[in-house]
Amino acid sequence: MNEQSDYQKKLDDILKLAVQKGASDIHFSAGHPPAFRISGSLALIENHPPLTGEDTREIAFVILSEERREQFLSQRDIDLSFTHKDNGRFRVNIYHQLGQVSIAMRLIRSKIRTIEELKLPETFHQFASAPQGFFLVVGPSGQGKSAALTALVDEVNHTRQDHIITIEDPVEHLFIQDKCIIDQREVGNDVQNFHRGLREALRQDPDVIMIGELRDPETISSAVTAAETGHLVLTTLHTNTAAQTVDRLIDSFPPHQQNQIRMQLASTILGILSRRLIPCLKGEVINAVELMIANSAIRNLIREGKTHQIDMVIETGSEEGMISLNRSLAELVNQGQITVENAELHSININELRMLLKK
Repeated sequence: MNEQSDYQKKLDDILKLAVQKGASDIHFSAGHPPAFRISGSLALIENHPPLTGEDTREIAFVILSEERREQFLSQRDIDLSFTHKDNGRFRVNIYHQLGQVSIAMRLIRSKIRTIEELKLPETFHQFASAPQGFFLVVGPSGQGKSAALTALVDEVNHTRQDHIITIEDPVEHLFIQDKCIIDQREVGNDVQNFHRGLREALRQDPDVIMIGELRDPETISSAVTAAETGHLVLTTLHTNTAAQTVDRLIDSFPPHQQNQIRMQLASTILGILSRRLIPCLKGEVINAVELMIANSAIRNLIREGKTHQIDMVIETGSEEGMISLNRSLAELVNQGQITVENAELHSININELRMLLKK
Protein backbone atom coordinates (compact mmCIF):
# COMPACT_ATOMS: atom_id res chain seq x y z
CA MET A 1 0.00 0.00 0.00
CA ASN A 2 1.51 3.36 -1.02
CA GLU A 3 1.58 6.46 1.19
CA GLN A 4 -1.41 8.09 -0.53
CA SER A 5 -3.46 4.91 0.05
CA ASP A 6 -2.46 5.00 3.73
CA TYR A 7 -3.87 8.51 4.08
CA GLN A 8 -6.99 7.56 2.12
CA LYS A 9 -7.62 4.73 4.61
CA LYS A 10 -6.90 7.05 7.55
CA LEU A 11 -9.48 9.55 6.26
CA ASP A 12 -11.98 6.73 5.52
CA ASP A 13 -11.70 5.37 9.07
CA ILE A 14 -12.07 8.79 10.74
CA LEU A 15 -15.11 9.75 8.64
CA LYS A 16 -16.73 6.39 9.33
CA LEU A 17 -16.20 6.87 13.08
CA ALA A 18 -17.57 10.43 12.87
CA VAL A 19 -20.78 9.20 11.23
CA GLN A 20 -21.13 6.37 13.79
CA LYS A 21 -20.79 8.81 16.69
CA GLY A 22 -23.20 11.35 15.21
CA ALA A 23 -20.58 14.10 14.84
CA SER A 24 -21.60 17.30 13.05
CA ASP A 25 -18.01 18.46 12.40
CA ILE A 26 -14.53 16.93 12.10
CA HIS A 27 -11.30 18.88 12.67
CA PHE A 28 -7.77 17.95 11.57
CA SER A 29 -5.00 20.13 13.04
CA ALA A 30 -1.27 19.46 13.36
CA GLY A 31 -0.17 18.74 16.93
CA HIS A 32 -3.55 17.32 18.03
CA PRO A 33 -5.54 14.14 17.41
CA PRO A 34 -8.53 14.58 15.09
CA ALA A 35 -11.56 16.05 16.90
CA PHE A 36 -15.34 15.62 16.58
CA ARG A 37 -18.07 18.09 17.46
CA ILE A 38 -20.93 16.11 19.00
CA SER A 39 -24.08 17.80 20.38
CA GLY A 40 -22.29 21.14 20.24
CA SER A 41 -19.15 20.08 22.18
CA LEU A 42 -15.69 19.41 20.74
CA ALA A 43 -13.80 16.26 21.80
CA LEU A 44 -10.51 14.73 20.64
CA ILE A 45 -10.62 11.15 19.34
CA GLU A 46 -9.46 8.95 22.24
CA ASN A 47 -6.22 6.98 21.83
CA HIS A 48 -5.46 8.61 18.48
CA PRO A 49 -1.90 9.97 18.15
CA PRO A 50 -1.45 13.68 17.42
CA LEU A 51 -1.40 14.50 13.70
CA THR A 52 1.78 15.81 12.15
CA GLY A 53 1.95 18.61 9.60
CA GLU A 54 2.60 15.96 6.95
CA ASP A 55 -0.53 14.06 8.06
CA THR A 56 -2.84 17.05 7.70
CA ARG A 57 -1.31 18.06 4.36
CA GLU A 58 -1.62 14.58 2.88
CA ILE A 59 -5.20 14.14 4.14
CA ALA A 60 -6.02 17.47 2.49
CA PHE A 61 -4.49 16.24 -0.76
CA VAL A 62 -6.69 13.12 -0.61
CA ILE A 63 -9.73 15.42 -0.53
CA LEU A 64 -8.54 17.86 -3.22
CA SER A 65 -8.53 17.20 -6.95
CA GLU A 66 -5.42 18.20 -8.88
CA GLU A 67 -7.03 21.48 -9.99
CA ARG A 68 -8.31 22.30 -6.50
CA ARG A 69 -4.90 21.45 -5.02
CA GLU A 70 -3.24 24.09 -7.19
CA GLN A 71 -5.94 26.59 -6.25
CA PHE A 72 -5.43 25.85 -2.53
CA LEU A 73 -1.64 26.20 -2.74
CA SER A 74 -1.91 29.57 -4.48
CA GLN A 75 -4.79 31.00 -2.39
CA ARG A 76 -3.74 29.39 0.95
CA ASP A 77 -7.31 28.36 1.80
CA ILE A 78 -10.28 26.84 -0.02
CA ASP A 79 -13.98 25.98 0.41
CA LEU A 80 -15.44 22.94 -1.31
CA SER A 81 -17.89 20.08 -1.01
CA PHE A 82 -16.57 16.52 -0.78
CA THR A 83 -18.50 13.33 -1.43
CA HIS A 84 -17.19 10.23 0.30
CA LYS A 85 -18.16 6.89 -1.21
CA ASP A 86 -19.42 5.41 2.08
CA ASN A 87 -19.99 8.26 4.49
CA GLY A 88 -21.91 10.90 2.54
CA ARG A 89 -21.19 14.53 1.71
CA PHE A 90 -19.15 17.06 3.63
CA ARG A 91 -18.66 20.82 3.47
CA VAL A 92 -14.91 21.37 3.73
CA ASN A 93 -12.65 24.31 4.49
CA ILE A 94 -8.90 23.69 4.17
CA TYR A 95 -6.61 26.45 5.40
CA HIS A 96 -3.11 27.29 6.66
CA GLN A 97 -2.26 28.20 10.26
CA LEU A 98 1.30 28.82 11.46
CA GLY A 99 2.55 27.30 8.22
CA GLN A 100 0.66 24.02 8.69
CA VAL A 101 -2.47 22.75 6.93
CA SER A 102 -5.72 22.41 8.92
CA ILE A 103 -9.06 20.98 7.82
CA ALA A 104 -12.61 21.60 9.05
CA MET A 105 -15.32 19.28 7.68
CA ARG A 106 -19.07 19.48 8.29
CA LEU A 107 -21.26 16.45 7.65
CA ILE A 108 -24.17 17.17 5.30
CA ARG A 109 -27.08 14.84 5.93
CA SER A 110 -27.98 12.94 2.77
CA LYS A 111 -31.69 13.29 3.53
CA ILE A 112 -33.01 16.84 3.49
CA ARG A 113 -34.93 17.36 6.72
CA THR A 114 -38.36 18.91 6.54
CA ILE A 115 -39.56 22.01 8.36
CA GLU A 116 -41.35 19.71 10.82
CA GLU A 117 -38.27 17.53 11.40
CA LEU A 118 -36.21 20.65 12.15
CA LYS A 119 -38.97 21.72 14.59
CA LEU A 120 -39.21 25.15 12.98
CA PRO A 121 -42.30 27.31 13.58
CA GLU A 122 -45.50 26.38 11.75
CA THR A 123 -45.64 29.89 10.26
CA PHE A 124 -42.31 29.20 8.51
CA HIS A 125 -44.28 27.24 5.88
CA GLN A 126 -45.92 30.39 4.53
CA PHE A 127 -42.68 31.65 2.98
CA ALA A 128 -42.52 28.63 0.65
CA SER A 129 -45.75 29.74 -1.01
CA ALA A 130 -44.82 33.41 -1.47
CA PRO A 131 -44.90 34.35 -5.19
CA GLN A 132 -42.11 36.90 -4.78
CA GLY A 133 -40.10 38.74 -2.13
CA PHE A 134 -36.96 38.54 -0.03
CA PHE A 135 -36.54 36.13 2.90
CA LEU A 136 -33.46 35.56 5.08
CA VAL A 137 -32.33 32.92 7.55
CA VAL A 138 -29.76 34.41 9.93
CA GLY A 139 -27.69 33.48 12.96
CA PRO A 140 -24.09 32.84 14.00
CA SER A 141 -21.98 30.14 12.30
CA GLY A 142 -23.00 26.56 12.98
CA GLN A 143 -26.57 27.37 14.04
CA GLY A 144 -28.41 25.55 11.26
CA LYS A 145 -29.02 28.37 8.79
CA SER A 146 -28.31 26.18 5.76
CA ALA A 147 -30.53 23.35 7.02
CA ALA A 148 -33.48 25.73 7.51
CA LEU A 149 -32.99 27.36 4.11
CA THR A 150 -32.68 23.96 2.42
CA ALA A 151 -35.91 22.76 4.07
CA LEU A 152 -37.71 25.84 2.72
CA VAL A 153 -36.38 25.33 -0.82
CA ASP A 154 -37.31 21.63 -0.73
CA GLU A 155 -40.86 22.52 0.34
CA VAL A 156 -41.07 24.72 -2.77
CA ASN A 157 -39.75 21.75 -4.76
CA HIS A 158 -42.59 19.51 -3.51
CA THR A 159 -45.44 22.02 -3.67
CA ARG A 160 -44.90 24.27 -6.70
CA GLN A 161 -44.12 23.86 -10.41
CA ASP A 162 -41.28 26.35 -10.68
CA HIS A 163 -37.71 26.81 -11.82
CA ILE A 164 -35.34 27.03 -8.85
CA ILE A 165 -31.75 28.22 -9.24
CA THR A 166 -29.33 27.92 -6.33
CA ILE A 167 -25.95 29.68 -6.10
CA GLU A 168 -23.84 28.09 -3.38
CA ASP A 169 -20.26 28.05 -2.10
CA PRO A 170 -20.00 25.09 -1.95
CA VAL A 171 -23.10 23.13 -3.03
CA GLU A 172 -24.17 21.24 0.09
CA HIS A 173 -27.44 19.30 -0.16
CA LEU A 174 -28.26 17.78 -3.52
CA PHE A 175 -31.95 18.30 -4.24
CA ILE A 176 -33.94 15.51 -5.88
CA GLN A 177 -36.22 17.24 -8.37
CA ASP A 178 -39.91 16.70 -7.74
CA LYS A 179 -42.38 19.26 -9.14
CA CYS A 180 -39.65 21.85 -9.80
CA ILE A 181 -36.70 22.07 -12.15
CA ILE A 182 -33.67 22.75 -9.92
CA ASP A 183 -30.31 24.01 -11.18
CA GLN A 184 -27.56 24.08 -8.53
CA ARG A 185 -24.54 26.24 -9.35
CA GLU A 186 -21.34 26.10 -7.31
CA VAL A 187 -19.13 29.17 -6.96
CA GLY A 188 -15.67 28.33 -8.29
CA ASN A 189 -16.88 25.45 -10.46
CA ASP A 190 -20.02 26.60 -12.29
CA VAL A 191 -19.83 30.35 -11.78
CA GLN A 192 -17.14 32.85 -10.76
CA ASN A 193 -18.86 34.44 -7.77
CA PHE A 194 -22.26 35.07 -6.13
CA HIS A 195 -22.84 38.42 -7.82
CA ARG A 196 -22.16 37.08 -11.31
CA GLY A 197 -24.23 33.97 -10.62
CA LEU A 198 -27.18 36.07 -9.49
CA ARG A 199 -26.89 38.42 -12.47
CA GLU A 200 -26.84 35.45 -14.85
CA ALA A 201 -29.70 33.75 -13.00
CA LEU A 202 -32.05 36.59 -13.96
CA ARG A 203 -31.55 35.60 -17.62
CA GLN A 204 -32.35 31.93 -16.92
CA ASP A 205 -36.11 32.29 -16.33
CA PRO A 206 -36.09 31.53 -12.58
CA ASP A 207 -39.07 31.67 -10.24
CA VAL A 208 -37.08 31.04 -7.05
CA ILE A 209 -33.43 31.95 -6.42
CA MET A 210 -31.52 30.62 -3.43
CA ILE A 211 -28.25 32.41 -2.60
CA GLY A 212 -26.04 30.52 -0.17
CA GLU A 213 -24.84 33.70 1.55
CA LEU A 214 -24.91 37.47 1.07
CA ARG A 215 -21.28 38.60 1.09
CA ASP A 216 -21.06 42.02 -0.58
CA PRO A 217 -23.15 45.08 -1.49
CA GLU A 218 -23.33 44.06 -5.16
CA THR A 219 -24.93 40.71 -4.30
CA ILE A 220 -27.30 42.34 -1.77
CA SER A 221 -28.40 44.94 -4.34
CA SER A 222 -28.95 42.30 -7.04
CA ALA A 223 -30.86 40.07 -4.61
CA VAL A 224 -33.23 42.85 -3.55
CA THR A 225 -33.74 43.90 -7.18
CA ALA A 226 -34.52 40.26 -8.13
CA ALA A 227 -37.15 40.15 -5.38
CA GLU A 228 -38.53 43.47 -6.61
CA THR A 229 -38.89 42.18 -10.18
CA GLY A 230 -41.08 39.19 -9.37
CA HIS A 231 -38.81 36.48 -7.95
CA LEU A 232 -38.77 34.70 -4.60
CA VAL A 233 -35.24 35.19 -3.23
CA LEU A 234 -34.07 33.09 -0.27
CA THR A 235 -30.69 33.58 1.41
CA THR A 236 -28.63 33.66 4.64
CA LEU A 237 -26.59 36.23 6.54
CA HIS A 238 -24.28 36.05 9.57
CA THR A 239 -26.25 38.31 11.91
CA ASN A 240 -27.94 37.69 15.28
CA THR A 241 -31.40 39.28 15.07
CA ALA A 242 -33.93 40.58 12.56
CA ALA A 243 -33.27 44.22 13.50
CA GLN A 244 -29.51 43.73 13.23
CA THR A 245 -30.00 42.05 9.84
CA VAL A 246 -31.89 45.02 8.41
CA ASP A 247 -29.20 47.39 9.73
CA ARG A 248 -26.42 45.24 8.27
CA LEU A 249 -28.06 45.15 4.84
CA ILE A 250 -28.52 48.93 4.75
CA ASP A 251 -25.13 49.76 6.31
CA SER A 252 -23.37 47.67 3.64
CA PHE A 253 -23.96 50.58 1.25
CA PRO A 254 -22.38 54.05 1.19
CA PRO A 255 -24.56 56.79 2.75
CA HIS A 256 -25.82 58.19 -0.58
CA GLN A 257 -27.25 54.75 -1.54
CA GLN A 258 -28.76 53.81 1.81
CA ASN A 259 -32.11 55.52 1.32
CA GLN A 260 -32.71 53.67 -1.94
CA ILE A 261 -31.88 50.24 -0.47
CA ARG A 262 -34.04 51.07 2.56
CA MET A 263 -37.04 51.73 0.29
CA GLN A 264 -36.39 48.58 -1.76
CA LEU A 265 -35.99 46.45 1.35
CA ALA A 266 -39.18 47.83 2.91
CA SER A 267 -41.19 46.84 -0.17
CA THR A 268 -39.64 43.39 -0.77
CA ILE A 269 -38.86 41.91 2.65
CA LEU A 270 -41.07 38.94 3.59
CA GLY A 271 -39.48 37.93 6.86
CA ILE A 272 -36.35 36.94 8.78
CA LEU A 273 -35.78 33.75 10.77
CA SER A 274 -32.96 33.79 13.32
CA ARG A 275 -32.00 30.34 14.55
CA ARG A 276 -29.98 29.03 17.52
CA LEU A 277 -29.06 25.41 18.32
CA ILE A 278 -28.87 24.99 22.09
CA PRO A 279 -27.66 21.94 24.07
CA CYS A 280 -30.71 20.12 25.39
CA LEU A 281 -30.96 18.55 28.85
CA LYS A 282 -31.91 15.27 27.14
CA GLY A 283 -28.82 15.37 24.92
CA GLU A 284 -28.37 16.61 21.36
CA VAL A 285 -29.46 20.17 20.52
CA ILE A 286 -32.78 22.00 20.28
CA ASN A 287 -34.11 25.02 18.35
CA ALA A 288 -34.62 28.50 19.72
CA VAL A 289 -35.84 30.98 17.11
CA GLU A 290 -36.78 34.55 16.42
CA LEU A 291 -39.23 35.00 13.54
CA MET A 292 -40.03 38.39 12.07
CA ILE A 293 -42.90 38.56 9.57
CA ALA A 294 -42.93 41.74 7.51
CA ASN A 295 -46.28 43.42 8.20
CA SER A 296 -47.10 47.08 7.49
CA ALA A 297 -45.60 48.18 10.84
CA ILE A 298 -42.27 46.47 10.10
CA ARG A 299 -42.18 47.92 6.58
CA ASN A 300 -42.82 51.43 7.90
CA LEU A 301 -40.04 51.10 10.50
CA ILE A 302 -37.57 50.03 7.79
CA ARG A 303 -38.71 52.85 5.49
CA GLU A 304 -38.39 55.46 8.27
CA GLY A 305 -35.03 54.17 9.57
CA LYS A 306 -36.49 53.14 12.96
CA THR A 307 -35.11 49.61 12.98
CA HIS A 308 -34.48 49.77 16.75
CA GLN A 309 -38.26 49.44 17.19
CA ILE A 310 -38.48 46.15 15.24
CA ASP A 311 -37.92 44.07 18.41
CA MET A 312 -41.01 45.64 20.01
CA VAL A 313 -43.19 44.80 16.98
CA ILE A 314 -41.94 41.19 17.05
CA GLU A 315 -42.67 40.99 20.79
CA THR A 316 -46.27 42.14 20.28
CA GLY A 317 -46.84 40.29 16.99
CA SER A 318 -47.45 36.76 18.29
CA GLU A 319 -51.00 36.69 16.88
CA GLU A 320 -49.51 37.12 13.39
CA GLY A 321 -47.05 34.27 14.02
CA MET A 322 -44.04 36.34 15.10
CA ILE A 323 -41.75 34.90 17.77
CA SER A 324 -39.19 36.78 19.87
CA LEU A 325 -35.96 34.97 20.74
CA ASN A 326 -36.43 35.57 24.48
CA ARG A 327 -39.95 34.10 24.43
CA SER A 328 -38.62 31.08 22.55
CA LEU A 329 -35.81 30.65 25.11
CA ALA A 330 -38.17 31.15 28.08
CA GLU A 331 -40.56 28.53 26.70
CA LEU A 332 -37.73 25.99 26.36
CA VAL A 333 -36.65 26.67 29.98
CA ASN A 334 -40.23 26.31 31.25
CA GLN A 335 -40.59 23.03 29.35
CA GLY A 336 -37.46 21.67 31.05
CA GLN A 337 -35.66 21.41 27.72
CA ILE A 338 -32.70 23.73 28.40
CA THR A 339 -31.02 25.27 31.45
CA VAL A 340 -31.46 28.90 32.49
CA GLU A 341 -27.69 29.33 32.04
CA ASN A 342 -27.84 28.20 28.40
CA ALA A 343 -30.86 30.41 27.76
CA GLU A 344 -28.98 33.44 29.11
CA LEU A 345 -25.91 32.52 27.07
CA HIS A 346 -27.93 32.76 23.84
CA SER A 347 -30.12 35.73 24.78
CA ILE A 348 -29.53 39.16 23.27
CA ASN A 349 -31.37 40.85 26.20
CA ILE A 350 -30.75 38.94 29.45
CA ASN A 351 -32.74 41.31 31.68
CA GLU A 352 -35.86 40.88 29.53
CA LEU A 353 -35.37 37.09 29.55
CA ARG A 354 -35.14 37.06 33.35
CA MET A 355 -38.38 39.06 33.58
CA LEU A 356 -40.12 36.56 31.29
CA LEU A 357 -38.89 33.64 33.40
CA LYS A 358 -40.29 35.22 36.58
CA LYS A 359 -43.83 35.40 35.17
